[in-house]
Amino acid sequence: MKYIYSVIIALMTINYALAQGPPITADKPIMLGANTVILKTLTEFRSTAGGNFVKAPFMAHWLPSSNSLLAVHVPLTHYSFADERDIDNNGSYLGDIGLLGKYQIYRKDGKAKTHRVVLKSYQLFPTGQEFGPFEIANGTYQHYFSVVSGYETIKYGFSAEAGYNWAPGDNIDEYRLKVGFGLPLLKPTYPVNQLNLYFEYFGQYRPETDQTELLFAQGIQYAKGRLTVEFAVQVPLFQSESIQRFRLNNDILVGTRYIF
Repeated sequence: MKYIYSVIIALMTINYALAQGPPITADKPIMLGANTVILKTLTEFRSTAGGNFVKAPFMAHWLPSSNSLLAVHVPLTHYSFADERDIDNNGSYLGDIGLLGKYQIYRKDGKAKTHRVVLKSYQLFPTGQEFGPFEIANGTYQHYFSVVSGYETIKYGFSAEAGYNWAPGDNIDEYRLKVGFGLPLLKPTYPVNQLNLYFEYFGQYRPETDQTELLFAQGIQYAKGRLTVEFAVQVPLFQSESIQRFRLNNDILVGTRYIF
């Protein structure tokens, strides 16, 4: 009987955790069960003052336990510069390969709600091109460390991430802050059948160049069983005047996720 109760509680926890899927441009600390594998992509179409760029990463996530995650991100990139001086760089390339690690340090579950906190590390390797914009690829080592906190109920969700990106070979060190709000539009069911609306904010400050950006992303996501599809549009709310060549016009993001 104890075993049956444990299974029921586990299924309910998974149901609540998936009732509102992972954020689109932000992150959240809620993880799935041990030995879960997630294959995903989130293709970014970035329009800037200096041209149009595409980043299409293949991402494989593995949870060795219910409180840890390891992942590899292998992106393909495409460049279409507007300036004639850069057109020789136009084309498709391998981007900067990334290794992700997350470890949950706090968890408190209640009835139809949960609060969790994780430590996060993301390491980028210089397998991509050096001509930027560095959100697409920068061809330099980068080391990102952050703390992610999230609170979720079956009616809404909130997540926040604060971190620092260190690039010892370049002047693109930056402080980052991400905040996301999620609103499920359908009643939670098991298996999952959910439509989510997301409001996500991203702020970054580069101390070496004294540049600041504040972005807003509006996204929608549909999760059915183990499959999730998502779409978001990201636009700038504020950009420092010194950001010129790659000043963001807008981002369009299209992604899918599948849980094994």
